[in-house]
Amino acid sequence: MSDLPVIKAPQLPFSDDQAEAWDRMSEALAAAGVDLENDTVHPAGSDRDSKVLAVIGKAGSGKTLLLARLGEALEEAGVDVVSGDWEGKRRKERRTLAILAPTNKAASVLRNRGVPATTIHRILYTPVYDPEYERIAEWLAGNGERPQIEGLTDIALDRALAFFQANRSIPGALAAAGLRGSDFITGWKRREEPLDIGFIDEASMLDTRQFEDLKEIFPTLILFGDPAQLAPVNQSGAMVFETLPEDRQLILSRVHRQADDNPILDLAHALADDSVGFEDFERLVEQAAARDDRVVMSGRVESDLMARSPVLVWRNATRIRLIHAFRAAFGAPGDALLPGEPLICDGIELPLKHRKKRLDLEARGLIKGAQVVYLGPGRKPGFSRLHVIGAPEPELSAASIVKIEMPDEEEPFIPYAARMGATFLHGAAVTIHKAQGSQWPEVQVFAPDLWAAARMGRTEAGQPLWKRLAYVAITRAEHRLHWVMRNRLARPAAPLSVDDLKQAAAPVLRLDAQSDQADTG
Repeated sequence: MSDLPVIKAPQLPFSDDQAEAWDRMSEALAAAGVDLENDTVHPAGSDRDSKVLAVIGKAGSGKTLLLARLGEALEEAGVDVVSGDWEGKRRKERRTLAILAPTNKAASVLRNRGVPATTIHRILYTPVYDPEYERIAEWLAGNGERPQIEGLTDIALDRALAFFQANRSIPGALAAAGLRGSDFITGWKRREEPLDIGFIDEASMLDTRQFEDLKEIFPTLILFGDPAQLAPVNQSGAMVFETLPEDRQLILSRVHRQADDNPILDLAHALADDSVGFEDFERLVEQAAARDDRVVMSGRVESDLMARSPVLVWRNATRIRLIHAFRAAFGAPGDALLPGEPLICDGIELPLKHRKKRLDLEARGLIKGAQVVYLGPGRKPGFSRLHVIGAPEPELSAASIVKIEMPDEEEPFIPYAARMGATFLHGAAVTIHKAQGSQWPEVQVFAPDLWAAARMGRTEAGQPLWKRLAYVAITRAEHRLHWVMRNRLARPAAPLSVDDLKQAAAPVLRLDAQSDQADTG
């Protein structure tokens, strides 16, 4: 049974290139034992060699539509969708699909469109459940009778059932029953048994090591990627899907416009014109802003937007200056964080002996690059209450090391720190590289940095670097693009708040119970 519901994608007609890609993917799936034409599923064969296809296209070419429709068709044929939260007892005839993205934010973009996505990390590492509480998971998933658990009332189980029916999340349901994460998850282990079919969105973000890990797990792997985005920093400008043979690359060349058109997509695709220089492009932005309020030419950065949607920049020096301007505008003290300040997870600093705790934190969303909002101090010194943007159960408490980078200084200022734990940088401004895979309703792009990149004349993969940066930056905007032309910051209209997060937050998953023994506080 699927852990998450798949909402049917709009049944729009396929273009010729989409139809060809669909046929090629259907052929690959049929060879793997999943016949979409006849809705039949056969047991997996003995051939575990990975077969990889890539669906490649720019923004608006229909990659997400294909992914959603293909996932829906697989589930209708009887393939189980694996979420990474919990898996029931293994069945020999079971065929599985996992829809993955490199980050929580990228996965949440898909989930907001009705696609049951999770992160790559949550598939590489699986939770180990306490057997007593696993009976609740089996019952919620429809695979067992309602259990009787010592210490849990019928009212608590009813709360768990109601939460699961609304959200299809096993950990969230158990938290709704009053359990902590350390009650029902006893640890994490690297996946031992392979799955069947994997869809990977935002495949431009994959590095070679992740790609090799995924090929070990999935005999059938389909990548969905945008060749115009920025390759991982350590990939020398190349993306993993570009290394596949040409007959394994399914190219979507047509751009599908929405009924009301999309000026942001128009601008993104205008960058492909070799004759368009930076000044030409800025005039196109100005013209779009004059006829459509979804594009804004701005003379300053809006500090209120930075709290939930970081300013996108190219240079680290710009990022640090904007962060300090943001903190000063909101009156943040130099020795503490204000509730509502945005953070970016920079990794986990724990010794090897605490590997179990590292997996626990990472599996709950604190992976490198995760966007987090500080909610306030935890119950123990050095602990923070945090909201992980895009995570299915976003609120948690964890040992934290917060680093505020200083202008013109190598060492960051650390106003708030545990001895070990999750490390964070401030998130009011981020580099365009870090923003890949994310989307926000409104995005501010700091144009002076792109102008600087254009003046330097640098290229990446045969294209001017400023164009690749601009393409990634403006396509992060879901509804409105702010093209910021001046190095100025507007005063905030209201103090920082976390009220918007509390309205949608799931029950808190506390991570401090086991870390007491691990001395991560």
